[in-house]
Amino acid sequence: MGFFLEVLVGGLLAGVMYSMVAIGFVLIYKASGVFNFAQGSMVLFGALTYVSLVERHVHPVLAFAITLAALVLIALLIGRLVLRPLVNRPPIVLFMATLGLSFILEGAAQLFWGAQVHGLDLGIDDKPLNVAGVMISQFDVFAAATAGVLVIGLSLLTQRTRLGLSLRAVADDPLAALAIGIRLPRVWAIVWALAGFVSLVAGLLWGARLGVQFSLSLVVLKALPVLIIGGFSSIGGAIVGGLLIGASEKLAEVYVGSLLGGGIENWFPYLLAMLFLLARPVGLFGEPAVERV
Repeated sequence: MGFFLEVLVGGLLAGVMYSMVAIGFVLIYKASGVFNFAQGSMVLFGALTYVSLVERHVHPVLAFAITLAALVLIALLIGRLVLRPLVNRPPIVLFMATLGLSFILEGAAQLFWGAQVHGLDLGIDDKPLNVAGVMISQFDVFAAATAGVLVIGLSLLTQRTRLGLSLRAVADDPLAALAIGIRLPRVWAIVWALAGFVSLVAGLLWGARLGVQFSLSLVVLKALPVLIIGGFSSIGGAIVGGLLIGASEKLAEVYVGSLLGGGIENWFPYLLAMLFLLARPVGLFGEPAVERV
């Protein structure tokens, strides 16, 4: 029983790391109704910029501020140069635009900082903690607490503020939102800036875990099952989806992998996501599309 709890808790905490990336996707989707494929590249760009500045003896706090400012500037440029000209275009057009942005951001990161792998130390020991006989990673506990703070803050922002109301209006109908006086470029810029902040935090946590390398941008693929299960429009759903994916893949690897030869955790989340697409395409907390005729 103790081993089962260790695997379960370890999987849940790992799932929180997936949720950190998924939250950035949710923010963009709620504002534009499009899947932002560039989110993984923003995670890489933020982590690589931060660690490169720190290695050049910039104070960590100042490096964080500079990196965040760079991501906000990128957000403003994306809103001005990419999103504004594509207002009211089909979602596939916006998706292809973000796909192109992902390669541009990766190329810019390599141009500025090079392609070498960097180690990232956030000063958080990855030592196991004994909690009621269950060994829990101290780093995973910190990541879970960080995700909790982000979820609470972003949920309050999107549900209890005028910005949140504007965000939902823009997602439903950009032209109608413009007609009632909502400043579309301003809303998009704020949301992309928030997504940049989330991607920076996620990039630092993932970079500390895996090292800052260009494969870090592929973490976007792990966020896909999380979004499908939790729903593309729910910040809380991103957390629930991450917990389900993290726990199920670890349990499947330990208890079923021995029967099938291992490697289950690499594909099991996508099998689970496919089952959700068949049974509930909008996810657990997604909002079904309502079309009026």
